[in-house]
Amino acid sequence: MTTAVLVIESVVLVLLTVLVAGLLRSHAEILRRLHALGSGLDTEVGSASVPIDLRAGASESFAPAADVVGAGLRDDAMRVAVVGARHRTLLAFLSSGCLTCRGFWDAFADPAALDLPNDIRLVVVTKDVQDESISALRKLAPSGLAVVMSNAAWTDYRVPGSPYFVLVDGPAGRVRGEGTGADWDQVKNLLRQAADDASDDGREVRIDRELLAHGITPGDPSLYRTAEQIAADQVSEESRA
Repeated sequence: MTTAVLVIESVVLVLLTVLVAGLLRSHAEILRRLHALGSGLDTEVGSASVPIDLRAGASESFAPAADVVGAGLRDDAMRVAVVGARHRTLLAFLSSGCLTCRGFWDAFADPAALDLPNDIRLVVVTKDVQDESISALRKLAPSGLAVVMSNAAWTDYRVPGSPYFVLVDGPAGRVRGEGTGADWDQVKNLLRQAADDASDDGREVRIDRELLAHGITPGDPSLYRTAEQIAADQVSEESRA
């Protein structure tokens, strides 16, 4: 009886071992196929579904920009002047194998629907030809869209993965903001926020200049008057009038 139980337990153990081994092989095959489809690229940014704010502020607070130099989709040499340009440039770092990127490729097919400000030029930057599927890129890239294959640009802008966006202030030659989003609407909203913040910064600069023009410098006592003091001054002026 004891021998029979041992035989049954041995058979069950062997069957479980075979089953576990089969599950592990299946899991590995699924991961391999997903990676071949390009889904693994999305994880390079940490989480492509979680937006990272396109930071905004004084241009001097961001890293210097660099021109984008690489190859086009027809084996032609390309150089996109970013530094010193009179306009701003939105660099969209995408890939042929990134699943999240597909939505951006589709969005870029309709330039009018992008609703970009007139002073922003959109440029797509992919990896070099050895890291991309050139045939897939030719199918994905809409006609008229500037696409540059450049590993150097990914290094220059320290891009963590795709999709990723970098907004460059051409006249200042510096990065104005950067980040990612799950879709174009999300990125467009972040761009709008960056523009609003930049407008606030410009307003502060104008106010500072006006104060300096009137001889009011930082620390001037007039900047720290209370509401009661201001009201008393107004009453005094009215009584003199």
